[in-house]
Amino acid sequence: MGIGTTVKTKFELKLGVATREAYGQALAELGKTNANVVVLDADLAKSTYSAKFAKEFPERFFTVGICEANMVGMASGLALSGKIPFASSFAVFLCDKGYDQLRMSVAYPRVNAKFCGSHGGISIGEDGPSQMAIEDYALMCALPGFTVVVPADEFSGRALVKLMAEHDGPVYMRTGRPKAPIVYGGGDSFQIGKAKVHGAGRDVAIVACGLEVAQALLAQVQLEEGGISARVVDMHTLKPLDEEAVAKAARDCGAIVTAEEHVLEGGLGSLVAKAAARSHPVPMEFVGIQNTFAESAAPDELMEKYGLTAPHIAKAVKRVLKRK
Repeated sequence: MGIGTTVKTKFELKLGVATREAYGQALAELGKTNANVVVLDADLAKSTYSAKFAKEFPERFFTVGICEANMVGMASGLALSGKIPFASSFAVFLCDKGYDQLRMSVAYPRVNAKFCGSHGGISIGEDGPSQMAIEDYALMCALPGFTVVVPADEFSGRALVKLMAEHDGPVYMRTGRPKAPIVYGGGDSFQIGKAKVHGAGRDVAIVACGLEVAQALLAQVQLEEGGISARVVDMHTLKPLDEEAVAKAARDCGAIVTAEEHVLEGGLGSLVAKAAARSHPVPMEFVGIQNTFAESAAPDELMEKYGLTAPHIAKAVKRVLKRK
């Protein structure tokens, strides 16, 4: 799985398209090159952007209505028939309503089905807590045999969709609603299970995923202005986790901060802490949602209130450095 790919960076905030839109773009491209790719959606194709595939390949698109559990079962059957199904819905509906089927019809027989949970985290904003998936990392990582990926931007999103199609076995990807800051470019390559490392900081490593990668990179700039040398590790694959990248970050930096748009129980922080404990235990701090549901508000307000912005990451770094 490697120790991560180092990317030179001096991050500047520039918005691209949402990772959910990148997912739809990549599906439409996949459809042109792989006739076995089929797509299912639970009445949310416009929101998940799987509608892009439906427009190009209507005969290979199945809308199942508001029946997420049935959709998972249909995806399993299509996979067992030799197709490569991509099933999409809001993450909270797909994972929560379809979990029994994900467990017994996909994970247990280890079928080659792919799932995309859109509108992950609290950054969906005004739709409120009933629509916010804040536990999907924990749920999906708990399923034996599943691979779990979380793109940071449109470029990693499109690349990971292609890798999902090539991977043999069940895969879950979370995508987001808001436009995502651009972290990568068209020339960047990705590999499932191998992190992307930004910078060679020696004081602390910030391990992040999803929208928190951009926030970590903003924090990296702020910290460097104050004389603190930080590296950022984009852990786009939660499972299998790049444990070698975690071990190297721990050895090189002696302190780790994790950042995720997810409850701290069972998410990225838990996975990184377990990996560090196995290889090179170091002081750690955890940025994430603190055992609570969020509210209905503008995305930026929610990210700030629940401590997920760059200044909160920088504060966590300063706390962990006192314990180093």
